[in-house]
Amino acid sequence: MDLSHDDPVEDIGRNPSANPAFGEIVALRLSRRAALRALASTAVAGVLAPQAARESAARTASSLTFTEVSAQPSTTHAVAPGYRADILIRWGDPVVAGAPPFEVHNLTAAAQERQFGYNNDFLAYLPLPAGSDNSTHGLLVVNHEYTNTSFMWPGITSESVLELMTRERTEVELAAHGLSVVEVRRTGGTWAVVADSRLSRRVPMTTPVRISGPAAGHARLQTRADPAGTRVLGTLNNCAGGKTPWGTTLHGEENFHGYFSGDAPADGEAAARERYGVGAGRYKWWGRHIDRFNLALEPNEPNRFGWIVELDPYDPASTPVKRTALGRFKHEGASTIVNKDGRVVLYSGDDERFEYIYRFVTSGVFDPANRAANRDLLDSGVLSVARFEADGSLHWRRLVHGEGPLTEANGFASQADVLIEARRAADLLGATKMDRPEDVEPNPVTGIVYAMLTNNAARKEEEVDAVNPRASNVHGHIVAMIPPGGSGKDADHAADVFTWTIPILGGDPAKPEDGAKYHPGVSADGWLSAPDNVAFDARGRLWIGTDTGRNWSKYSIADGLFACDTAGPGAWLTRRLFACPLGSELCGPEFTPDNRTLFVSVQHPGTDGLPGSSFDTPATRWPDFRDDMPPRPSVVVITREDGGEIGA
Repeated sequence: MDLSHDDPVEDIGRNPSANPAFGEIVALRLSRRAALRALASTAVAGVLAPQAARESAARTASSLTFTEVSAQPSTTHAVAPGYRADILIRWGDPVVAGAPPFEVHNLTAAAQERQFGYNNDFLAYLPLPAGSDNSTHGLLVVNHEYTNTSFMWPGITSESVLELMTRERTEVELAAHGLSVVEVRRTGGTWAVVADSRLSRRVPMTTPVRISGPAAGHARLQTRADPAGTRVLGTLNNCAGGKTPWGTTLHGEENFHGYFSGDAPADGEAAARERYGVGAGRYKWWGRHIDRFNLALEPNEPNRFGWIVELDPYDPASTPVKRTALGRFKHEGASTIVNKDGRVVLYSGDDERFEYIYRFVTSGVFDPANRAANRDLLDSGVLSVARFEADGSLHWRRLVHGEGPLTEANGFASQADVLIEARRAADLLGATKMDRPEDVEPNPVTGIVYAMLTNNAARKEEEVDAVNPRASNVHGHIVAMIPPGGSGKDADHAADVFTWTIPILGGDPAKPEDGAKYHPGVSADGWLSAPDNVAFDARGRLWIGTDTGRNWSKYSIADGLFACDTAGPGAWLTRRLFACPLGSELCGPEFTPDNRTLFVSVQHPGTDGLPGSSFDTPATRWPDFRDDMPPRPSVVVITREDGGEIGA
């Protein structure tokens, strides 16, 4: 998520440490002259080669066979010829049995808690029955990241929002956050939500969530409503996520800081609040109407957010759990892989400019024959943070109380303190400051881990590096992190030292000043900006969703879904399969096991980069295109008209 959405608290970065920035590391690793020479040759090849020649090269090099869609923005979506893109579910559609019909001019919290929430992001498909590879019947688990207030009610602007947002409307917004689980089935080539399913559920901000792990019960998590510090209502600002090998889903709480306002007391939490940006108050009206979001009344409430939440979608009566061993920061996602020794490894990025990449390795091993035995695997293990070196090595530094600077002398009295203030602990360990780490996902075929670095416009002139020669990294890039031990199942994801490289630098290859880096056959519709969420298909190809925020209008490109090979003659030749309607981003790409269905989220249509667009005067009314309906975030299901594999 880019904080530029919907009257932002500007994301300028809150990392005061003197740790080296990633650009500095890259600059040391490669000489500026050599890198410029390499990048210039790539860019020039893309510019000078005739269009027909580049298209021919793309067809012969890439394993992807679809014809690209145009990059030009439109009021509606577009998908490659020979493919279908159908709306599966939209904000306000029924989820829980007996949910009332959506009445956009009569929103209530009671109805919204039973209807599909707002701004769908992460998607996870879990086959039915559990443990099968069924690709036509399953559960779709969805994050609802945040709300666009001025697109939910008429007449609301940034100037009038405090006046017009009542307690009742605030409770609707709370209900529109959280998670949805919907049962879905493909019949006769068409996907639909199964009505009144006993497995479908909503997890709004009124849902009790258990707190587990080293920080559970700590005094810094205790509130008047929860003096034990072990139970919190709801999960907030869920961006990307992940799935566990035992069939549960993981949900990263990202930009939790903007929900709190009011005058915090002069207590020992002041520095921690500042490090996370708590109190900036994007949703200032929440604290006016709901006590727990008022820092004057509940100063510890922010410490109960910023975690990874585990949900068991197969059990609609189960209680979600916040796993504090995984650390507290602005989690973009939480992707897992089973290591060769049976331990489970989880990767997550802290999605803010100049923040870090983290890894967690469980103490216990995964038992595929006993699902219950894996229930609390994520409560015990070692959290580490990445430091990238100029020699091409990556060192994982452990966030363990008592090791190195993580001692009581530096304000860490226990492991709980280390985890609650994971950012400050990582500062002291000398972690490398990155350009907004979003999804960090291991390729299940090759074992290589890919980190999406969406952008960092705050990169200064003196921080220009050799491999990314631009003073403002507005287009972002991708980092490949390579564990030792070989490829696939032989890779050792628990090793202390990896290697790294940069396969893609975003931007327009026809503009040498962008310093873009791709396969030379990339087309005018195939280059990308701001890589965000990713997925891998069964062949190990990389599928990339983008989020340019307000910048799309500068480049006249739509956000969308791109794909590329990661090896062979077509490596890093990105091609566009799907284009979003204007003002929206592409989130949560998710394949069914047979690779014949691809679910994607389209979030905040009609908002970004569109001054004056609102509930009353939207720039698009996607996906309904009805005069009485504003744009609605929706899940789209992509299939091939001939029923074949996506991209094959």
